[in-house]
Parts: sequence; structure tokens; C-alpha cells
Amino acid sequence: MDKKRVAFHTLGCKLNFSETSTISRQLGTDHFQLVDFEDEADVYVVHTCSVTAVAEKKCRAAIRKAHKTNPSSNVVVMGCAAQAHPEAFEKMEGVTLVLGNNDKFRLKELLEKQNGQPGHISDISKIKEFVPSYSANDRTRSFFKVQDGCDYFCTFCSIPYMRGRSRSDSIKNTMKVAHEIAATEMREVILTGVNIGDFGHRNGEKFVDLLRELDQLDGIDRIRISSVEPELLTDEIIELVASSKKLLPHFHIPLQSGSDKILALMKRKYKREVFESRVLKIKSLMPAACIAADVIVGFPGETTEDFEDTYRFINGLDITYLHVFTYSERPGTRAVDFEGHLDEKEKRRRSALLHELSESKKLAFYNSNIGKTFNVLWESDNVSGMMHGWTENYIHVRTPFNPALINKVETVRLLSVAREKELIFDVENT
Repeated sequence: MDKKRVAFHTLGCKLNFSETSTISRQLGTDHFQLVDFEDEADVYVVHTCSVTAVAEKKCRAAIRKAHKTNPSSNVVVMGCAAQAHPEAFEKMEGVTLVLGNNDKFRLKELLEKQNGQPGHISDISKIKEFVPSYSANDRTRSFFKVQDGCDYFCTFCSIPYMRGRSRSDSIKNTMKVAHEIAATEMREVILTGVNIGDFGHRNGEKFVDLLRELDQLDGIDRIRISSVEPELLTDEIIELVASSKKLLPHFHIPLQSGSDKILALMKRKYKREVFESRVLKIKSLMPAACIAADVIVGFPGETTEDFEDTYRFINGLDITYLHVFTYSERPGTRAVDFEGHLDEKEKRRRSALLHELSESKKLAFYNSNIGKTFNVLWESDNVSGMMHGWTENYIHVRTPFNPALINKVETVRLLSVAREKELIFDVENT
């Protein structure tokens, strides 16, 4: 029996990448053969994102590309955009199956049963299970999903409608999966989820307790924590990271706005002083820590004064860089009906200003670390004779390619800042 050639294409967040990797492993090798998305396949699987209109546009482009590569193939669309608009994707040429965020984990079963007739399964009421996932495509690091869904229902965000309510497994079961990762060659784990600070709350457990268990895990050298809400990033967590040799001093904290008025309209659960207090606490214990922040520009009702307030607030904070998002209407969210929607030109102007501020802060952070020593996990890619890696505090570095260094942690001294597509350090080993 010939094996079906299956190609995956993943868009969006690290959570999607961890799930794609798990789903591809579930297929096994008896009846399926994984191939590159650029190659001819019998089945193309597009794992979609719906966080912005631009993300959904990229999903549709990937579907059209797959159908063009092999018009006789079956195209499966799964994930958040599939959850949001199943009928729209079902109508696209080549699409034979549309799976929401619960049923995508039934991909193997459905591919084996599918008779080539279009169909979709994406009932939000079914999204109650927690399915642990981790990526295994990268030799050096793994994205490890420890939490899913969200109970917050911020007025700009459709994720709770796409991924369901907040849920996670027990610490005991989560550690079983962590031991699976530790048994591989991967040296670094990135903990991911929709709202990972909410881990365990339905089980009477806490995220900090999971971190304490992971901090004792043999076989993994480095653990990064992805985005944690400001009000959930407790002193306990920060102090644990500061005292740990395994948990890395790299924090990603959603701010969204530096205006308390806009934060209230967004239905965020904190005021900006809480965010500031988290930054001050981190820097008091870990002066070289990297702190990234998410910011949304052009939210309905954001006046020029509100934006300038945000700009001044961020400019005065000791943070490293920004992830800047331009507000995008998401069907079904409350903000769609708010007054004061901005035109696209003004949103682009504000976005450009925050991108410039982010670049200047990142350059200042890099310059402040010249001459210091850090530990780097080297990656396998050979880019024009150079290999790349990241320090524990997320500084991007490079050195002449040496295959003996791949997947090794090496102590280096930061020499000078260069610029490729982004800022990068040249280093020397110590």
C-alpha cells in the first residue's frame, strides 16, 4: 500500500507550532509520509491563525498555493480561522476537510475515513479537552504547550471563542510530557499557551509550582517562559527565575496600552502601574533581563492624547523591545461596536512610531551588554558561513559556522553589534 504524502504549513503562534508537531507525529509512518509544503503532496494541512485579518489572508494564500501545487490533492484546513469561518474555507477550491480546534487532533482518524467529500467539524462547545503538545522538529529547542484557552474575553480578542475556556493538565501529567522532551536531544524548552499564568487554576494548582518542578528536571538545560499576563506574573515567579540556573531571564509581558482609559475599554485586568511594578521587580533582581511587551495601536477610542500617553509611558520603562500590533476588527468581539474607530493611515503612523521606539530600546539594550559574557545555545543553520544562537537573556549572536558547536551551550563574550535583518552580536568564546 502506497503511503499518503502529507505536508503541513503552520501560521500564527508558537502554540500552533507545538500542536502541528504533535499532530504530525500522531500520523505515524505506517500509512503516511511527511513531505515539505513546497513539494507535491496527496494531503496539504494548513494550520490557521485568526488573530488578525492579515493572518487570515495568509491562511487563504497558503490554501491556494497548496491547490496550485497539486490540484488533485486534498487540502485540510484546521485551527483558529477554521474554527471561526468553517463554511468560508469549505467553499475554497481544493478544500475537503475543515477542522476546528478540538477535532484537529482527530486528523489521522479523519484522513483514514475521508472519502474525498467536503466536510467540516468545528463545534466550539466541544473544546473542553486539554491536549498536551510539543514541537520536535528543531534539534535544539521545543515549544511545549502547558495551557490552552482563555477566560478573559478582552474586547479586542477572539481567542476565547476560537480555543475555548482556560484549561491545563495536572502538574503530574505535565511533567510526564516534560520527561518525554528531556529524553530527546533538545536542550531548551519554551513554555507556551494562550494564558500560561492561568495554568492549574481549575486543578487547585499554580503556574509557579509547575515552574518549580520543571526547574528540577534533568535533561533540559534551559527553560523560557512565554507571555504571562502582568497580574499573573507574581513576585514568586520572578524570584524563582532570578534564583534559577535553568529558568531564563527573558520575560514577555502583554501591556497592550499605556493608557488606563484604553486598558479599561479593552477589559484588561490591570492598570499600567501593575505592569510598571513587574518591570521594576524584574530589573531589581536581574538587571540584564530581557523584557518584551505587546502593544496594540489604534484601538477604538484611542485619541492622540491616549497614544502619546502610551508612548511616554513605554519610553520611560526599562524594557527591551515591543511586539506592535495594529488593531484589527475581529468578528464577534465587543470592540467592533465601539465608537472612535481610526482610519488605517493614522494607525500605520502610530505603529511606525512604536516600531522606531522599539528599535531604539533594543539597540540601547544590546549596547549596554557589550563586553559581557553570556551562555549561548548554538543552532544548526549555516547562513553564509555563520551560525546563530541566543543568549539566556535573548540576545541574538553569531559566530563562524562550526558543526561541533551545534546544539551546544557555550560561554561567549559579546564583542560588537552588527545589523543583518535585525540586530545581532559578533562574539568570541571564553
